[in-house]
Amino acid sequence: MKNIIKNSLENAITYQQYRDLVAGLLKEGKSTGPNQSEELLHYSKLNNSRMKRLDKTFSVAESTVEALKSVAEKYVWLVLVEGWCGDAAQVLPIINKVAEASENIELKIVLRDENEELMNQFLTNGGKSIPKLIMINAESLEVSGTFGPRPTVATQMVMEQKEKYGVLDAAFKEKLQNWYNLDKGKSIESDLLELLNVGQLV
Repeated sequence: MKNIIKNSLENAITYQQYRDLVAGLLKEGKSTGPNQSEELLHYSKLNNSRMKRLDKTFSVAESTVEALKSVAEKYVWLVLVEGWCGDAAQVLPIINKVAEASENIELKIVLRDENEELMNQFLTNGGKSIPKLIMINAESLEVSGTFGPRPTVATQMVMEQKEKYGVLDAAFKEKLQNWYNLDKGKSIESDLLELLNVGQLV
């Protein structure tokens, strides 16, 4: 496991490099990953716009900045994503802003479909759900927790939808995106503080 993490970290990119990669591929009419389709390209364009908006509009709460001061150890947040993933577009910009607010957290990004070995170590209910954040001690490379693919509240919504209807249809996906827009990243912020064990967002 440690070797898989070490190799993944060596091939990881920064948040800005990821944003540039997605934008560059879109100019070529492509999405990330080996599979290309009009649908994936459509979602990638939509998600790129969402990320641009969140990069500009989201600010970490003062209470979060204060709480992050008590993070004593150095961590790497290694996140598995793909440009076509709707949840990743809503979650990753928040992860980035929280990481930027702490001198002890470094964000690194890898693409899911290029890192199957890593992804298989961190499945969600047997599935390769993304985004998946793996919190790694920067010195020991030990994994101390994970977050994703969605914040707790959204995860509950998805579970209830699946129990009732068995599928996540287009109407539900729209409802989920609306929830993200209304929540404005606060649930993600709160879950990340919990992951770091430095208290809940006030």
